[in-house]
Amino acid sequence: MRHKLSRRRLFGLAAVAVGGAVNLSTSGCGVVSAGEPGTLLRSTIPIPEPYQIPLPIPPVLQPSRTDATTDYYEITQQPAVAEIIPGFRTPLWTYQGTFPGPTIVSRSGRRTVVKHVNKLPHPVVVHLHGGHTPQDSDGYPGDMILPDGGHTDHLAHMGMMPALPGIPVVGSREYVYPFEQRAATLWYHDHRMGFTGPSVWYGLAGFHLVQDDEEDRLPLPRGDRDIPLLITDRAFDADGAMPYPSLHPDLHSPGVTPPYMNGVLGDVILVNGAPSPITRVQRLRYRLRLLNASNARRYRFELDPQPPGGGGIVQIGSDGGLLDRPRAHDSLQLASAERADVVIDFARYAPGTHVRLRNTLGTGRTTEVLAFDVSSHASVDDTMVPEHLSTMRLLDPASAAVTRDFLFQNRGAEDGWMINGQPYDPARPLATPRLGEVERWRFITDVHHPVHLHLDHFQVLARDGEEPGPYDHGWKDTLDLEPAQAAEVLVRFTDYPGRYMLHCHNLEHEDMAMMADYLVS
Repeated sequence: MRHKLSRRRLFGLAAVAVGGAVNLSTSGCGVVSAGEPGTLLRSTIPIPEPYQIPLPIPPVLQPSRTDATTDYYEITQQPAVAEIIPGFRTPLWTYQGTFPGPTIVSRSGRRTVVKHVNKLPHPVVVHLHGGHTPQDSDGYPGDMILPDGGHTDHLAHMGMMPALPGIPVVGSREYVYPFEQRAATLWYHDHRMGFTGPSVWYGLAGFHLVQDDEEDRLPLPRGDRDIPLLITDRAFDADGAMPYPSLHPDLHSPGVTPPYMNGVLGDVILVNGAPSPITRVQRLRYRLRLLNASNARRYRFELDPQPPGGGGIVQIGSDGGLLDRPRAHDSLQLASAERADVVIDFARYAPGTHVRLRNTLGTGRTTEVLAFDVSSHASVDDTMVPEHLSTMRLLDPASAAVTRDFLFQNRGAEDGWMINGQPYDPARPLATPRLGEVERWRFITDVHHPVHLHLDHFQVLARDGEEPGPYDHGWKDTLDLEPAQAAEVLVRFTDYPGRYMLHCHNLEHEDMAMMADYLVS
């Protein structure tokens, strides 16, 4: 049996965290609610009715060249304009001119090199979220790509921490991904210190999928029935732009205005860059790769109507790839940056059924995510979801070399978002794990925090001294923590020594430095 932290100890730690949240309410910078995170930005533009616009699929990027061991890609980060809301032009920051960026598909065990060229007016950093990556390609916030033609003194007025480690370069950087990891749904996004929120909000996000032989042997849906869905929320002003409440609109200093310090929410749900779109499906099984790429919004996805007998959302994968076995849900919950691979069998619906994927944590338009029109034609399905998907090796809690606590808490207007009562200081790493050793890490929260670890995935051991939650199975890199909750995970860092990060993936919390470095040796 797995040993767990006592409920008395967990609740004591959670009570300490909540004390910080209560203090915030008298700090003069606004109350952070223990309910759903974030403050809503409202659109001032006419938004089309849901389920009128066809679902777009992000283009798959082809390698610029290949050799015996490596596929090479080049992506230009550049301004662009798109018609997201019909009749209006929306300025964007993009990867290769599209929002979302192009999808890269890699093979486990085969190296991928991506050259990013910065043609934007601001520095950028690229983080492959979920990638098992050497330090120099992990997207550490100080490893910036300065604008093409820029120079390093461009940092002086960017609100950067002067002591932030990193190697800024001018114009472009190559990221090398060995992909010594299993098949999984990964994504890439901007990770610049203090400005991840606006950068992702303006469009810097895309899929990076990893495939392997184990997954290929399974009779799962594939081809045009394997659909990546990047789900975000945005708001639009009268000109069609997506406003963001930065403290300084020129982005020379990080942070948001006080009402939005607990997260920025939009009132329009975009799926692959389209507002609440619709797609036609055959009466067959489909694999949907769900990615919550929102800055702060949490989703609880449900099918409406539910198929006869329920359990219509069959989860087969998590952040780090396949589960050991499928798990059927009536609803599935994802916080910022979490992913879930699911299979939906539309043969369980009568021909001609209009099926909605709804967000039951939303209100009004933010409940409407995506619709499927089920074909009235008969189809023969050659796929299935096996009872066994993958062999999972569980980490042994008894082998943990060390136990570490991380308290995620807001300490008020002057101190802000902190971990273990400390402001972010890269000179003071909060952990020094050794390669190959199992460690037990305990996360304690005041309000909602999706906690993300770089370098390696982890396994969830417990929540509040009880069993893991219904969406905690498999290998995770981001964990959705409820208010005043304590969770334990087991992690083993492998292969790559160096400086990596632990942080909240509510992007407004992250930009206000709710993060910590750890040094792997």
